[in-house]
Amino acid sequence: MSATGPLSATQSLRDRVDPYAERPTASPARFLYGLNPLAKIAAPLPAMVLLVFVRDAATPLAFLALSYAILLIGVTFSGRLAAILVALPAAAAVVGLGFSVWADAARVDQSVVIWQIGSWTLYGGALEVGLATGLRIAAIVALTLPVGLSTTGPDFVRASVQQLRVPYRIGYTALAAFRFVPRFGYELDVIRQAHRVRGAHGGRGPFAAIARWFGYIVPLMAGAIRHAERVALAMDARAFGAHPDRTERHLVPFRTRDVVFVVLFWAVSAALFWALFPWGLA
Repeated sequence: MSATGPLSATQSLRDRVDPYAERPTASPARFLYGLNPLAKIAAPLPAMVLLVFVRDAATPLAFLALSYAILLIGVTFSGRLAAILVALPAAAAVVGLGFSVWADAARVDQSVVIWQIGSWTLYGGALEVGLATGLRIAAIVALTLPVGLSTTGPDFVRASVQQLRVPYRIGYTALAAFRFVPRFGYELDVIRQAHRVRGAHGGRGPFAAIARWFGYIVPLMAGAIRHAERVALAMDARAFGAHPDRTERHLVPFRTRDVVFVVLFWAVSAALFWALFPWGLA
């Protein structure tokens, strides 16, 4: 076996479970990757707040379509993106049906009857209210996807420290804490492979699964303690917290294109609210 084989396999595994790994190079047309994370948060935030107060179905549907258009243009298309784009409307439909069941029938009993079981009746008005609520939730979630699918954790922390003046002691400490999550995933995968090679805790069934998980706890905790010690020593060696600010190696500037994106998004959002004017339907 070549010397680079295990190393490349380990690197591939780490990249697969590490959300803070370097993002692969994308086409320049995928513009969301080049925007400041704060711009991608500030742009949809007013629309997300206003969507809480709308009651119609057309307005959240319009913002859902807007978010889908931005995602299809601005980020690299992948299987995960396709799954999200399909799952979100399905989840909205399920949530909408759930809310329609809990709607007050006394307020919609003048509408058409959709379904009746004994003394319980599902009215068309209740279904309309429930689906509008599900669409509203889906639209708010969809507006968070551009920043979630095109931003890494370190870039968000750097932007918060550099533009929002968040103390770096808070930002980078939180980043180090979140960094433990993918590290645990990587360590757990290595421990599983080692147990599989040694044939430890084999077999099927619930008792074998419990035995396997108990066999993971001790080495996983030992690895977590070692990793915490290394992080603490590395931060102490770099005089973390000794000065009021630190020199940034990687800058995440707020450029003109970020301002243009925010202004355009606000303008489109205002146009949609003005054209649909959902508050007049209440």
